[in-house]
Amino acid sequence: MLKAQFIKKRGHFVVKVDLACPAGQLLALTGPSGSGKTTVIRTLAGLEEPDSGCILFRQEQWYDDKMQLFLKPRERKVGYVFQEHTLFPHLTVYGNVAFACQDDERIYELLQMLRVDHLAKRKPHQISGGEKQRVALAQALASEPRVLFLDEPFSALDSQTRYRLRLELQKIKQHLDIPIVMVTHDLDEAKQLGDVHICLNQGRVVDCEPSLHPASLPILPEPLPIYQ
Repeated sequence: MLKAQFIKKRGHFVVKVDLACPAGQLLALTGPSGSGKTTVIRTLAGLEEPDSGCILFRQEQWYDDKMQLFLKPRERKVGYVFQEHTLFPHLTVYGNVAFACQDDERIYELLQMLRVDHLAKRKPHQISGGEKQRVALAQALASEPRVLFLDEPFSALDSQTRYRLRLELQKIKQHLDIPIVMVTHDLDEAKQLGDVHICLNQGRVVDCEPSLHPASLPILPEPLPIYQ
């Protein structure tokens, strides 16, 4: 369980949240641009320090203003996928994932799971946007994170690629027993993927409800690959 109650100030703009995300569930954060979504996820991951409050993972304190405690992302052992991929341009697909993990078997397992194993020897400029995001997700999972953070990972992709990656994330979530926190502008995406949906506006939580899972998603013209 990831729990957080904190205040983060940016000049006159103040983000104030109180949230929780159990292991095995996805917490979707939505809201208009400038509502504080990215500030929340970066603060949870340890990329930014709050002004007050506390962040707790299981029984481990990640941040506590009274204790003057603040753990960096590496100490929290989290995975983070940015909106724009952060792959190393000089490394191959394999090399990018190997940067986070030295276990060859684990690397190929992730590449196969995300259907990019055939691209192992290519470099980022030689693959598509959707493939880059799959590699970035493999890289984030390679270190076996205790919490996975996704900051609008599909927003720059075309609608069909975005749809396919949503399905793949649903499959991945079934195999992970960790909290996942995702920022998205897409309300439908939040409701399809999230077990809990929180809406932010001007730094405050204005809505918090279990997401509505549709019985089925629209069928695409061609078959979709599934995990074995």
